[in-house]
Amino acid sequence: MPTPQPSRRSVGLAPAHPSPGVLNIGEVLRELAAEFPQVTASKIRFLEEKGLISPQRTRAGYRKYAPTDVERLRFVLALQRDQYLPLKVIKDYVDAIDRGERPESLPGGMSLSPRMVSDQLARELSSHARRLTAETLAAEAKAPRRLVDDLISFGLIAPVEGRFDEHALKVTQACVQLESHGIEPRHLRPFRAAADRELGLVERVVAPVASRRDVASKARAAETAREISELCLNLHSALVYSQIARMDS
Repeated sequence: MPTPQPSRRSVGLAPAHPSPGVLNIGEVLRELAAEFPQVTASKIRFLEEKGLISPQRTRAGYRKYAPTDVERLRFVLALQRDQYLPLKVIKDYVDAIDRGERPESLPGGMSLSPRMVSDQLARELSSHARRLTAETLAAEAKAPRRLVDDLISFGLIAPVEGRFDEHALKVTQACVQLESHGIEPRHLRPFRAAADRELGLVERVVAPVASRRDVASKARAAETAREISELCLNLHSALVYSQIARMDS
């Protein structure tokens, strides 16, 4: 008997198409294509940045998606599509599952089927929720503790309730490489200021929609903010690379 597909009223976290091993991002897109034809690699990376999934990485830095990552993506995408829930609400719900809790339902009535929330799955999902201490952050980034302290001091990373997330890890890893070129955290304060200015620009654009109280408006505001941020990053890269290209001319 075929495994039931997630519906618009009940979405599970167990694999609908069990797959041995891991998938790359192209294979994940193919897994999701039938139900979510509009999803893109950029969207998946955005959900990773928001802490909804945390795929493992190869030594070369390529993402490796486990079956639980794919089903977690399917669950999150269904909630966005069917109920227009903000990512924060979805993340709080999935984080509760990570902690071993059994939340009964989300706003709008969507819930997890009890058969799909086994203790084993809860442990697997919990293993993907990355919350690092300063010591484990330094170890994973292969950074001296001094560098981590400097990054905190200059506002480039900041703990939340004493822990650091995947974004802090990425910042630290980048700064390890930059330091090998003689670029120290104190030189990187303009990046923090530029990021804050960009965020202020995005917030002003989406403010009229974000100020509405309904969850659909908040979800649309978050999606618009993501799109604008990606455009800003593309613009920044193009401007920098155009100047670098002149060094060869």
